[in-house]
Amino acid sequence: MKFDHVTGKCVDLSFEGKGVVKLSYGTVFVDGLFLGEEAEIEIQYKRAGSYFGKVFRLIKKSPDRIQPKCGVCTACGGCQLQQLAYKAQLDYKTKKVGDAFKRHKVENIEVLPCISAENPYEYRNKIQVPIGRDAHGHIVSGFYRSGTHKIIPIEKCWIEDPRAGKIISVLKDLMKLFHYAPYDEDTRTGLIRHVLIRTSYHYDEVMVTLVTNKDEFKGKNNFVKEWIKRCPNIKSLIQNINTRDTNVILGEKERTLYGPSVIKDSILGVDFLISSKSFFQVNPVQVEKLYKKAIDFADLSKEENILDAYCGIGTISLCASKYVKKVTGVEIVKEAIVDAKKNAKLNNISNAEFLLGDAGEVFERLTAQGEKYSTVFVDPPRKGLDQKFIDTLLRIAPEKIIYVSCDPETLARDVKLLSEKYDIKQMQPVDMFPMTFHVETIVGLYRK
Repeated sequence: MKFDHVTGKCVDLSFEGKGVVKLSYGTVFVDGLFLGEEAEIEIQYKRAGSYFGKVFRLIKKSPDRIQPKCGVCTACGGCQLQQLAYKAQLDYKTKKVGDAFKRHKVENIEVLPCISAENPYEYRNKIQVPIGRDAHGHIVSGFYRSGTHKIIPIEKCWIEDPRAGKIISVLKDLMKLFHYAPYDEDTRTGLIRHVLIRTSYHYDEVMVTLVTNKDEFKGKNNFVKEWIKRCPNIKSLIQNINTRDTNVILGEKERTLYGPSVIKDSILGVDFLISSKSFFQVNPVQVEKLYKKAIDFADLSKEENILDAYCGIGTISLCASKYVKKVTGVEIVKEAIVDAKKNAKLNNISNAEFLLGDAGEVFERLTAQGEKYSTVFVDPPRKGLDQKFIDTLLRIAPEKIIYVSCDPETLARDVKLLSEKYDIKQMQPVDMFPMTFHVETIVGLYRK
């Protein structure tokens, strides 16, 4: 039986910030429907036994519903919660973390209220924007409509650093001036595919990566000069060449067209060099709150050695280094270890070492050599810790594990396994991604 339009009431928000509507024949997940609201819902598709829809007509509005700043946020899909008052967003994220732990049967926990952002807008320091044409042939930039490759044209994104808007606007003007066509996925023709912009919060530095469908193109030098002239805050301009028929944004080959190959930013007074492909937290204000809270949870002392698994370019390692005797960072990505060593040298930090390899294997080898670590920081990707590393943690059993996570579900799963030998003493969500359903969480685990 097909259900085109149904009427229902939102009883909860899902993991992805969708309104949850319970009907006699199943659950409907609805974009842009908030707790307590009633609506006529247009069912769009069914997947894995659940229905997915959008609001056709609001019947009863939540007092927490607000007018969004962005006129296309419901079409773009990048800001799932921009129509929800910020306090209600924070409450949702606090509850989301607690619900994940309940599902994994982790008992007797207190989730502290989610730490807010002073300004929940204009925070993103990394922006990836596709370039294309609209139905009239005009060059447009924006974001893909959720689940499609259709570009929703956007002149100003309210969650990105405002410096990005002018740079993208100038690029589109110069594309017309130099007769550069945007890439067409169907015909695989055109030059400009994407533009990536990274901004520094603490320094007036901007890196632009232009993704092109060709290695060389006519008028490149004059194009670069004119772009820099009109946007003098661009410190670094990189060309990334991607000639493949793929949804992957970046290609393997890069060259620097202007300036250095890195820009610099700072976290808790420690400077970091950021390349076009470096992982660096996207919210420069909230990341300081995140790392400060993680370090506070660890209650570090100058007598202890600590391990930072999944250390990336050394952000947590170097921020924590001044509180301890020695910090060892481990990372499986070679380029990140190279960057971490450069960042230690940049800050004259001599008590941090960085090792390439699998976190569990390196941890095993170091402890077998007699090294002892009182605290282990883990900040894994969204998939969480692998079973092998969890087994290693349980076997070696450091005194404290400080777990930083971007996914409450995998965090709760891993903490449940670690609770065999560890008690949870603190759990703190941090709103790193306002206007979206994402949340970072820090858990302090202490050996029983």
